[in-house]
Amino acid sequence: MTFPPAYPLLADAVLLLHFAVVLFVVGGLLLVIVGNRLRWRWVNALSFRLAHLAAIGIVVAQAWLGQTCPLTTLEIWLRRQAGEATYRASFIEHWVQRLLYYEAPSWVFTLAYSLFALGVLAAWWYFPPRRGR
Repeated sequence: MTFPPAYPLLADAVLLLHFAVVLFVVGGLLLVIVGNRLRWRWVNALSFRLAHLAAIGIVVAQAWLGQTCPLTTLEIWLRRQAGEATYRASFIEHWVQRLLYYEAPSWVFTLAYSLFALGVLAAWWYFPPRRGR
């Protein structure tokens, strides 16, 4: 049986998007802290800070509700449509998956996401966002 070549490519694109979201969530907090120390005004832009808060808020809500990330669900569906085993290694998949997916009980991730969200909230208090320029 042949499968449309778009499915594996779309699955890789979703995996890369997922990786970008993780970088935004983790890197966003680092940028806020480092950027404030270096006096980068843009790291306190309200739009950036709201997007960052919303991203970690969604992650924490999903973890507390026991839901799988929709990007993970979509990627798995695309891989199945392509006739691939879930997380079979292409170059991109292999390395990005190693950075994103770990084997641990779900409570470990819920705790980690919750603690990270507390760090984001602490940054809001310590480095408050600002409107305008």
